[in-house]
Amino acid sequence: MCLAIPGKVLSFDTSVQPTMGVVSFGGIQKRVCLEWTPDVALGDYVIVHVGFAISKMDEKEALETLKLIEEIDGSLDELNPPDDQKE
Repeated sequence: MCLAIPGKVLSFDTSVQPTMGVVSFGGIQKRVCLEWTPDVALGDYVIVHVGFAISKMDEKEALETLKLIEEIDGSLDELNPPDDQKE
């Protein structure tokens, strides 16, 4: 199973090959290869899989997806309480 996460493009570095940039995933910033998405601009959202932006994504859809991921994360916390809260 593959997982790709939407992120917002914050910067580009075209001085290196392949083109790299910084992408924010809900506040977590990572360096990502942007070579495969040459039409992406600052502030656009991209789908990132294993460090590579593989496509551009609509902002509304990206924000909805990030919200769903947060909800899933919260649900997992409820299923696995911290050790100090286990019976």
